[in-house]
Amino acid sequence: MGLKEKVTAFVVGLLLEKPTRNQSYAELAQKLEEAGQSIQTRLSGKDYTEFNHRVLSHIIGIERWGQSRLRVLQGHPLLQDEYNSYRPARDLPWEELVGQFSATRAETVALARALSDAKIDPDRTVLHNQFGPISARAWLRYLQTHASREIMQVR
Repeated sequence: MGLKEKVTAFVVGLLLEKPTRNQSYAELAQKLEEAGQSIQTRLSGKDYTEFNHRVLSHIIGIERWGQSRLRVLQGHPLLQDEYNSYRPARDLPWEELVGQFSATRAETVALARALSDAKIDPDRTVLHNQFGPISARAWLRYLQTHASREIMQVR
């Protein structure tokens, strides 16, 4: 393992794996819901700009891509793809895009609960293109923190 891989593994462990080590799917779903509500509140006062649209469609695309990876734990095939094909259309009206974020986040929360209901081991891993194999818990934290961080760019 080279230096880059070691640094990546350390950061993933520190920021994604360690903070979720003792959390249940229910706790992670709750954090996703709360973060989603905070994002919806932030979006409620924002208007369409090309930049805002690009940021929000990026967030949605990453979240949908992550859902696809988490579904591997339910028996779906692993698609070695990038997030771009999961992004909403560039010409989607702003109000619809905001609604798509809400629906996408609700789907992530439902997926976390479905993984719990199916008693999928939260330590099972699925490949992340940049970080390598990460646990289901880390995936859920990644989706929550990614959106919460990126939304701060919306003005």
